[in-house]
Amino acid sequence: MRFDVVTLFGAMFDAVSELGVTGRAHAQGRWALHRWNPRDFTVDVHRTVDDRPYGGGPGMVMRVEPLEKAVRAALEGRAKAGLPETEVILLSPQGRRFDQSIAQSMARGSGAILVCGRYEGIDQRFIDRWVTQELSLGDFVLSGGEIAAMAVMDAVVRLLPGVLNDDESAVQDSFNEHLSGLLDCPHYTRPEVYEGEAVPEVLLSGHHANILRWRRRQSLAVTLRKRPDLIEAARARGWLSRDDEKFLSDLQREDDR
Repeated sequence: MRFDVVTLFGAMFDAVSELGVTGRAHAQGRWALHRWNPRDFTVDVHRTVDDRPYGGGPGMVMRVEPLEKAVRAALEGRAKAGLPETEVILLSPQGRRFDQSIAQSMARGSGAILVCGRYEGIDQRFIDRWVTQELSLGDFVLSGGEIAAMAVMDAVVRLLPGVLNDDESAVQDSFNEHLSGLLDCPHYTRPEVYEGEAVPEVLLSGHHANILRWRRRQSLAVTLRKRPDLIEAARARGWLSRDDEKFLSDLQREDDR
């Protein structure tokens, strides 16, 4: 797995390459990070990567040529490393909403080239010529694509085999298809009683079937309360069992009382 990042602020990515779970995996060689600064591909003394927008308006627009050369360098580097062609992904508020299913799909691949915009935007000609996919974290605007790119990388890298101490951890994540795309259940640890509040008794029973049933029902309840849209999505995919539906029906009857 290799990520190539086109960015003016490469040092920001130390957060994923040097710290935490992703940093440990990077040190172990489970994934690689290569940074490409568009300023390194300019020809003027000021290393200019932006200019005023045609038609007027506020802000500056990133120029085509430095970005294009950076992407070409990334593609050449990947080819020399024997990696297959990959997507060029622009982090953009206009992109498809990034979610767990995209992370899982990317984790099965060889990585991607992530382009981080800045200023008012990027010359559309670069997007038309090079970008194969646009991804967004949600309906809000950041100062640049770096934070979004780091979120994508973190979500993908943690799914790679051996990155987490227990591979089952990723399977139990919210939105994972093994949880029918639902939210995760509540979790507890020591002490058994904290300021009068005890851990649910079923979790102390050692009865694995009952624990699994409790966790499933808690997941259903939490999802129904916080993200009912995920319940509908799971139902449409046929991921809810008869027991699930009965439990949800009982919950809704209780709420109606």
